Amino acid sequence: MAVGTTSLEGERARRIVEAMRESVAEVGIAGSTFERVAAKAEVSRGLLHYYFGTKERLLAEVIRRDTEIRIETLGAALLRAESAESVVAAFFSTFRETLAEQRGYVYMVSELFVAGRHSPELKSRLGELYSRARAEFADILRQKEEHGIISLRFEAEATLAYLFAAGDGASVQLLSDPTLDAESTLEASLAVTRFLIGDPSHTGDG
Repeated sequence: MAVGTTSLEGERARRIVEAMRESVAEVGIAGSTFERVAAKAEVSRGLLHYYFGTKERLLAEVIRRDTEIRIETLGAALLRAESAESVVAAFFSTFRETLAEQRGYVYMVSELFVAGRHSPELKSRLGELYSRARAEFADILRQKEEHGIISLRFEAEATLAYLFAAGDGASVQLLSDPTLDAESTLEASLAVTRFLIGDPSHTGDG
């Protein structure tokens, strides 16, 4: 992640990551200068340059850390799930939490995608994160299907690719358009997810 081989950990790393996340949510990538992020994190501008080199690499590190946390949290919930409904609920719990408490993550992913048009490194980083999440969750879904807990309508990674796309798209719309009926949107999304991740005990559905 860094210009050299030294990694940044501990309290300062946490402050820097949080500062960048908050800054992007407030003013976007363009306004999230090292000066602004350093001031919010209460560290020197030189420290950010030393460990990250560029603003884009810092952004990629923030996304990486946040994604790892989300993978761990959702993965644990999926592993605990003992029914198709609890598998679906695990996905929607993460979605609701993102909308309610982690809006900065949505903004960062959107900004990173746009910035990736001009930066092969950022485009590759974002692709790697999506690929890792799909692979890890697909393994869990396949295990659940083998144990008779769920019945997938389509291949596991294809299902997840759709769910990620639907979740990201719905998040952007709900955050940018306050007139959109959130509950109706979530209800429709829930019905589609239940169709894709079916309950084996319910035969003859759609």
